[in-house]
Amino acid sequence: MLPSYFVIIGTLISVAGSVAYLVDTLKGKIRPNKVSFLLWSIAPFIAFAAQIKQGVGLESLMTFSTGFFPLVVFIATFRNKNAEWKINKFDWLCGFLSVIGLILWIITKVGNIAIIFSILADGLAAFPTIVKAYKYPDTELAWPWIAQCLGVVLTLLTISHPNFTNSGFIIYILIVDSLVYCMVRFRMGEKFTLCRNH
Repeated sequence: MLPSYFVIIGTLISVAGSVAYLVDTLKGKIRPNKVSFLLWSIAPFIAFAAQIKQGVGLESLMTFSTGFFPLVVFIATFRNKNAEWKINKFDWLCGFLSVIGLILWIITKVGNIAIIFSILADGLAAFPTIVKAYKYPDTELAWPWIAQCLGVVLTLLTISHPNFTNSGFIIYILIVDSLVYCMVRFRMGEKFTLCRNH
């Protein structure tokens, strides 16, 4: 087990990736999906509130950062029109289902159930970005996603008694960010299309 201050180190690594992503968004080099990033700024804050309510310590800092920086990126998409990604019916559907997940949390108000619905809502919000990364990897930047993964791994290694409350949401973040990183870095959509055509 790592000392608890590695949570801060992990969060700072994640922040470095988020800042790079933000800068490239402002420059119009990448085009974030607004639905994903708006909803990504809500679900982690709910999970963070649930973790605080249940006494999760420093580990909750990673959860908070996974909500704060998507909010900043979402706002940045309005600064540069080149960073705008056209929202389609699929994006709206995922957004709608994600909002339902958030409403279910408000109704239940039970800690672990709140985290489950936050994961559900966040996952549905992630789906448009995963599809976009698969089909259009040039609209994304790979390394911030792996930086987030490294930050999450460091956070997980500081937890002495892992359980769903203190680990569930950040393990989910690790899975999603790893998936997006692989889609962008290895251009998996293009490779799959080439294999299918041969």
